Amino acid sequence: MVQIPAMKRVKGRAPLSVVVAIIGGLALAGIIFTEDLRSLTEIMDKRKEKQIKEEKRTSLPARTRMMLTRPAEEATPAAAAAKEAFDPSRCSVTEGYWAYNWTKRLPYTDQTCPFVDRQISCQRNGRPDSDYLYWDWHLDDCSLPRFDPAAVLEKLRGKRMLFVGDSLQMGQWLSFVCLVNSVLPYTARTMERSTTLSVFTATEYNATIEFYWAPFLVEANSDRNIRLGADGRVLHVDAVELHAKHWRGADILVFDSYVWWMSGSRIKTVWGAFGDDGYEELDAWVAFRLGLKTWANWVDANIDPNATRVFFMSISTTHMRSEDWGREGGIRCYNETWPITRKGYWGSGADLRMMEVMSDVVGRMRVPVTLLNVTQLTEHRADAHVSVYTETGGELLTAAQRADPQAHADCIHWCLPGVPDTWNQILYAHL
Repeated sequence: MVQIPAMKRVKGRAPLSVVVAIIGGLALAGIIFTEDLRSLTEIMDKRKEKQIKEEKRTSLPARTRMMLTRPAEEATPAAAAAKEAFDPSRCSVTEGYWAYNWTKRLPYTDQTCPFVDRQISCQRNGRPDSDYLYWDWHLDDCSLPRFDPAAVLEKLRGKRMLFVGDSLQMGQWLSFVCLVNSVLPYTARTMERSTTLSVFTATEYNATIEFYWAPFLVEANSDRNIRLGADGRVLHVDAVELHAKHWRGADILVFDSYVWWMSGSRIKTVWGAFGDDGYEELDAWVAFRLGLKTWANWVDANIDPNATRVFFMSISTTHMRSEDWGREGGIRCYNETWPITRKGYWGSGADLRMMEVMSDVVGRMRVPVTLLNVTQLTEHRADAHVSVYTETGGELLTAAQRADPQAHADCIHWCLPGVPDTWNQILYAHL
């Protein structure tokens, strides 16, 4: 038998048809893989885009939000219902916590309310973050009612409400105005602004919500000339009538006075008429006590508690030392984007001795004055100041000024909307 020799296969080579088949298969697989990868990439891009949008709305880290909110079982509707209704005589507004509320609908913004001063219009001034707008203050044991603009207007029908104090009090007044304005037609309100007395009128309710400028409550030579500064400022600690004559006839009076007293450790004071000399320098807290006593004596002598309700706002704290809340190397409130999370935090921006003076003077008055203690809840909000998104001398900060927060960050005033809305929520709960 003749044996046919076996075909020799060249090592490392395959028949051409096989190679072509393999290459074609790989090409087809590559096309399929590429299409699948493109589809997967599109899906991932869409998911990422959705995630980015959601993070813009709720950009605080979950761990940070949970540090300020109660455990889930305490946040249930049943737990909320278990809290007793707000009663000013039993409920403490200082015992509570800030909770992030990403579903919150703002009743106004600094674009929708035409009355917000540019100094505190943070979003309009270019602030890039917005998480500071979505925190709510919750009381530990009571339910704090939401601010109800329609109900407030009914309470104010035919009445005059007057805020008296400094620029922080002006911010609270503007917050109050914007909150009620959110339910008023354009034709149903008017606003008249001046350097001394500003009046918002809800015409259909015959109600006015006013602000009177008196940063010390008592008279000072800087009341009309704030450019005098601390060195040129002299207080008339036993005189108040020049201001107080504008307070008569109000149905609701809301006072504040603090931060201007802290512009120096010593304050120049006089008794009797103002003069170029003869003043005495007193410790700030001593002058504060004398000034508050003068104010309290006027209220006791001139206010009928059956006709007028009187409130006094406690200290609006400042955030000038980032070391207070553990931000070593920070620049005061600059670039702070969420609240201080430590329960019961207390920094250096609120003077306890001044708080004691305020409480003592108010507690000794004949006319009942409700002291609204907003200091503790304010302490946590280093994130809500205007910082570099503000103006100075009537002009918005320039890019160069914003780049120098050490010199220009304002950690005293508050953005609107913002913390003053919570003050007014507490005020509303007491009305």
